[in-house]
Amino acid sequence: MSMQWTDRIRQIKIILVFAAVIIAVASLLVSHFLVRDLSKEERNKMEVWAQALHALNAADEHTDLSLVLRVIEGNNTIPVIVLNDDGEITDYRNIDDTIRIDNYLRRMIQTGDTIRIDSQVICYDESIMLKRLSVWPYVQLGIVLIFVVVAIFALLSSKRAEQNKVWVGLSKETAHQLGTPVSSLMAWVEMLKEEYPNDHLLPEMDKDVKRLQLIAERFSKIGSLPEPVEASMNEVLQHVVEYMDRRTSNQVQILCQFPDHEVIVRMNASLFEWVIENLCKNAVDSMEGKGTITLTLYDELQQIAIEVQDTGKGIKKKYLNSVFMPGFTTKKRGWGLGLSLARRIVEEYHKGHIFVKQSEIGVGTTFRIEMPKS
Repeated sequence: MSMQWTDRIRQIKIILVFAAVIIAVASLLVSHFLVRDLSKEERNKMEVWAQALHALNAADEHTDLSLVLRVIEGNNTIPVIVLNDDGEITDYRNIDDTIRIDNYLRRMIQTGDTIRIDSQVICYDESIMLKRLSVWPYVQLGIVLIFVVVAIFALLSSKRAEQNKVWVGLSKETAHQLGTPVSSLMAWVEMLKEEYPNDHLLPEMDKDVKRLQLIAERFSKIGSLPEPVEASMNEVLQHVVEYMDRRTSNQVQILCQFPDHEVIVRMNASLFEWVIENLCKNAVDSMEGKGTITLTLYDELQQIAIEVQDTGKGIKKKYLNSVFMPGFTTKKRGWGLGLSLARRIVEEYHKGHIFVKQSEIGVGTTFRIEMPKS
């Protein structure tokens, strides 16, 4: 279900990006042809205007100037500067007085928008409408990109909200279902202790029942905001090591590299133990029950860091960005929720960060967790 949803989200993102590219390319092409045609039309208008100006300068008392003046006065959009043979400005139109004429003229000459007639040179620039039309496709492209980003963000938010509901519902229901049998088992263990006080198996049963109680407690906290308290990270990691030592074979060696002093961090200890246990169990599966797990605790200036390193088969590069996604798993059994829940606990409950620091096929994988001290 989760992988299908992920594939659907990926397909929708590809379609949105593809549609945005098509719209942008089509808009740029259409605008390019429109700008080109309008530019040619403005060039023709300026040639007619230049001819009219020449006719005005060459007119005598018998020349009818009504049409010539209408053409000259009809240019209300295209900026134009008229020069004489000496390069001096004799007239200009449609240019803001706040603009430096000499700089504007230099740019006109550089772009080649000039017309020479006899002793006069007419320099002109694109009209405001043509400039706006040239810029518009890029504005449109920006709007399309913003739309695509907002749409993708909305899809991801919807996906994340749905996942959160599934996680919380599953966790609460699991805790509820575990509650009654665990309570019953605790009562039976107490009765067995009274009946067989010297039985050496009952303490181990008691540990397992308490373990089930802890698991139920952890599930009940998913979806809520458990209050973090100051606790020793050294002790938390040591508890995990002791638990894994009892649950793994002698062929799995767990090494610890901790500072000499206690590293105190505000956290929910039971949930954080779950994260480390999950990483260690995945490491054991990756090593196929034989190898070395190294737990390293770093006490840095502004944060603490934990690294879980194994000597397993490693993770392929194409899967590195997917290992924390709900439903992703390379194992034949399992739901693929372990690392996803681990990231939720680290990032949402403890404001930290968990990621794959390094992974090499046939050598092993290192997961790193970083958490602020305060």
